[in-house]
Amino acid sequence: MAPPEDMSALAGILQELKDTPGALLPILHGVQDAYGHIPPQAVPIIARALNLSRAEVHGVVTYYHHFREQPAGRCVVQICRAEACQALGSEVLAAHAEHVLQCAFHETRRDEAVSLEPVYCLGQCAIGPAMQVGETLYGRVTTRRFDEIMSQTLAVSA
Repeated sequence: MAPPEDMSALAGILQELKDTPGALLPILHGVQDAYGHIPPQAVPIIARALNLSRAEVHGVVTYYHHFREQPAGRCVVQICRAEACQALGSEVLAAHAEHVLQCAFHETRRDEAVSLEPVYCLGQCAIGPAMQVGETLYGRVTTRRFDEIMSQTLAVSA
């Protein structure tokens, strides 16, 4: 990943995508892929290139849960907070995750090992509560299963 102070990757992404219809989302995805997050200094550059206000670009970045404004931890844990998963116990799971991981939602643990993110549907409504760790989906996650998953995941990513 490019360091956030090096905006050359952004220049290439803008050059490639700025003239495509609906360019903002593809550009933001490209920036996130290149930097691991949307660096704050990229927002005015993107806005200028697309003839948008910084507020419009910032609004899109903050609206979609996929985009992050700070670098993520080595492991990203997403817990579904949508109604179907809530009905199946995700609130207990969420509180447990914050306690075990020692960070709140939208935060990264001090050792940068893990980031905890809410997500509002993983498409696993029938087998909730659901969570995703990296690219792996899990259903029927109890607090005990959460502990097992995280124990294995953090041992591998250490």
